[in-house]
Amino acid sequence: MTMHATECLLRMHDQHFELEDYQSGVPRWCTGCGDNAILAAVQRLCRDEDLRPEKTMFVSGIGCSSRFPHYMKTYGFHGIHGRALPVAEGVKMARPDLNVFVNTGDGDCCSIGAAHWIHAIRYNMNMTVMLHDNQIYGLTKKQASPTSPIGTKSNTTPRGSYLEALNPLTVTLGVQNVSFVAQAVDWIPEVLYDIIRRAYLHKGLSFVRILQRCPEWLPNVFEPWMADPMRTLLLTHEKGLTLSPNMAKVYKNTEQHDPLNLDRAREIAGLHDPIPVGILYQNPEVPCYEDLRNAGQQRSARYIKSGLEAEFDKFTIWPHGAEKARPSA
Repeated sequence: MTMHATECLLRMHDQHFELEDYQSGVPRWCTGCGDNAILAAVQRLCRDEDLRPEKTMFVSGIGCSSRFPHYMKTYGFHGIHGRALPVAEGVKMARPDLNVFVNTGDGDCCSIGAAHWIHAIRYNMNMTVMLHDNQIYGLTKKQASPTSPIGTKSNTTPRGSYLEALNPLTVTLGVQNVSFVAQAVDWIPEVLYDIIRRAYLHKGLSFVRILQRCPEWLPNVFEPWMADPMRTLLLTHEKGLTLSPNMAKVYKNTEQHDPLNLDRAREIAGLHDPIPVGILYQNPEVPCYEDLRNAGQQRSARYIKSGLEAEFDKFTIWPHGAEKARPSA
């Protein structure tokens, strides 16, 4: 893509951004909400990678997680329920040069947005998708979501939910063209940051499920795992995550897992106790849809103008005897 003159001027000197360059407003999430930890990790990533705010885009749907673009001093699109992924895909097709992130919830993605989720995995467009999974509808005040554990008592399931929870990891790993799948938890911030960073650096659609606490409606659901580090299975590998010495002292339940091993990734994805944390699968060879379709090809102003005029002419009422304008080629 041709670089504009103003962009050339911006790149004539080295740029460095601080955390404040990405912070917008005061988050309105509840105290102790896992969304706060995810926001902190993403803002740190933007700073460390020096992502230019004017070249970075956050797209969301509806839910507590989907307030995310409001708190990023970048471009953002707060869409409608379940439609974050097709909006993000449209952005990427029009502007493949942008850094595109998607923030969605377990209801937003896995219920009303399930069809878009499946096909977004298949398209494998170069973006980072973060599924904030607190296993409950938070914004609308405690209704069971597709990922709510069986027996969850909520306003829609007062006697407890009847169905086994949907597992976003196993579903995603079963879709053709899947290229990156990981799982993180909000209460291990160091690993949360490392996973999101690896997801951003991957070329293709990176799907990161983040188990996050909801202190208002499911305050104790993850307490057993937080209290006992052995109930967390950390996936390490030279092609995946490496633990710092301090982390290795606390989290001793680890497995050397090759992210290219899809069969083992699917086995790990089915684990519930211990919770697997790390990169389950990564295949950098899967082609991106925007590359296959040559997205974002530069169009001249004349070409765009002629196209608009041709569309406007379909609805123009021409005066009697006037000659219809012919758009230039």
